[in-house]
Amino acid sequence: MCGICGEVRFDGGSPSVSAVSLMADVLAPRGPDASGIVMRGNVGLGHRRLRILDLSEKSQQPMVDPDLGLSLVFNGCIYNFHELRYELEKKGYRFFSEGDTEVILKAWHAWGEECLSRFHGMFAFVIHERDSGRIVMARDRFGIKPLYLAQCNGTLRFASALPAIVKAGDVDTSIDVEALHTFMTFHAVVPPPRTILAGVRKLPPATVRIYNADGSFEDRRYWDPAYRRLAGDDTVTRAEWQDELLASLRIAVKRRMIADVPVGVLLSGGVDSSLIVGLLSEAGQQDLMTFSVGFEEANGEKGDEFIYSDLIARHFGTDHHKIFVPSANLMDALPGTIAAMSEPMVSYDNVGFYLLSKEVSKHIKVVQSGQGADEVFGGYHWYPPLLATNDVVSDYGRGFRDRSHEVLATQLSKSWMADRDISGDLLNEHLLRPGAETAVDQALRLDSNVMLVDDPVKRVDNMTMAWGLEARVPFLDHELVELAARIPPEEKLREGGKGILKDVARKVVPSEVIDRKKGYFPVPQLKYIAGPYLDMIRDALHAQKARERGLFRKDYLDRLLDKPSDHITPLRGSELWQIGLLEMWLQAQEV
Repeated sequence: MCGICGEVRFDGGSPSVSAVSLMADVLAPRGPDASGIVMRGNVGLGHRRLRILDLSEKSQQPMVDPDLGLSLVFNGCIYNFHELRYELEKKGYRFFSEGDTEVILKAWHAWGEECLSRFHGMFAFVIHERDSGRIVMARDRFGIKPLYLAQCNGTLRFASALPAIVKAGDVDTSIDVEALHTFMTFHAVVPPPRTILAGVRKLPPATVRIYNADGSFEDRRYWDPAYRRLAGDDTVTRAEWQDELLASLRIAVKRRMIADVPVGVLLSGGVDSSLIVGLLSEAGQQDLMTFSVGFEEANGEKGDEFIYSDLIARHFGTDHHKIFVPSANLMDALPGTIAAMSEPMVSYDNVGFYLLSKEVSKHIKVVQSGQGADEVFGGYHWYPPLLATNDVVSDYGRGFRDRSHEVLATQLSKSWMADRDISGDLLNEHLLRPGAETAVDQALRLDSNVMLVDDPVKRVDNMTMAWGLEARVPFLDHELVELAARIPPEEKLREGGKGILKDVARKVVPSEVIDRKKGYFPVPQLKYIAGPYLDMIRDALHAQKARERGLFRKDYLDRLLDKPSDHITPLRGSELWQIGLLEMWLQAQEV
């Protein structure tokens, strides 16, 4: 787990050492253990390292293999690298290191694009081919590892974090109008290739991009699972689905234990993280460290789930660490939380993950986390109504969208309003494309491949890596997701959602954490905005930069600031926090 960056010149010039160094400096929290820069011809590569596998200098990056003519920077982890290395050694390859980085180099040389289908893991990497002059970029199936890009005047820059690209300069930092529309209407999700800034793009997940020496490029999506039943699936019993799922979960969790340092768990006390702890305990994991976070209550809404995380920690005998965050500490942490965001993200639990990661990183370098289970196994409230829908686009939008195109027109200033319903078009494109059998399958595919990437997954990466902590997500094991996509929707939506997963969990963890109301990382102070939180947002929205931008209509701002708690989105979010967070993030980037 690391931070990568670089500059490629397609105009005959030399890359800027200064620009690569500036980007690498911004990425330092992602890789506090080591750093490196390599300049070769028209390519400059930068790296910040967090030592997880092969702790020696032999796996230092950028990694150059002069015999193969390949140079690489890589962020992530290939969980099956031992098996791949064995295959490559049988083909005659010889290795000079013991980690997964060199395996990527050899795998690319041996198999080309096919190697991506062989990788089990999370990754973003860039390879420079000396002899062809080509640049290869790839991102894992769920975009767990980020890769941002900016191309202008014959120069391409890339980095693991958007602020690194902005820091290097010479990038268009104006607001992308279409991205602003999806940010406001699609729960702050801005799907690739766009970001909120017009001059910065991101490589889509499950994509390999190959740049030719002249700067032209082609993209190929290498993974796109079908959300439909296969031949014979209609005869599989519930018990058989449970057995298959439990076996797949065991493999997914075990894969993510590979490390040369200890691996812990972020334990919320919900079904997902509790199941991870249970499976690790079942596998014989000793001295497992678990970590939970909680906040002060507000408006009578409780700010922690310690009763359940404590129960799991006691049941499995973990080395448990419980972090309680007083309101004053929460306020102090918000600037750092916002600065850690590669893109503006409105979910309240960003600050929870940020503060939790700060504490966890004092004890450990790697954790497993439960993100993805809701999107893969149907845990959200907008899925059940889709069982009987005749209009999946409208019904999904009613459950998930923060506001309609028409309502947005009454809130954004006219000059910032897109001339068409951008997120409405996005829903049509993704929900109605072939490959999903039912409306629920269509929604699960959208959420797993689009929403998940640029909300929960990005949130966990940004907040953990702000403290040099690697987070692994077993529920996004691609073989597990392929299995889940075959399971009938009715099995997933039982018991208010995630029914089949709850069945499996009951075989492993105490039922008290399963048979209860669904929880989440609650941060009530950011939902019911008052006092210093309201003052902070008011100051941001009235700042000179905000006034010059003029994103929002004055009457809309006045309504929100007058009665913040009256304006809550369908997903229980604060409209004021959403627009205030956007403006605070923009100001943090000094744009």
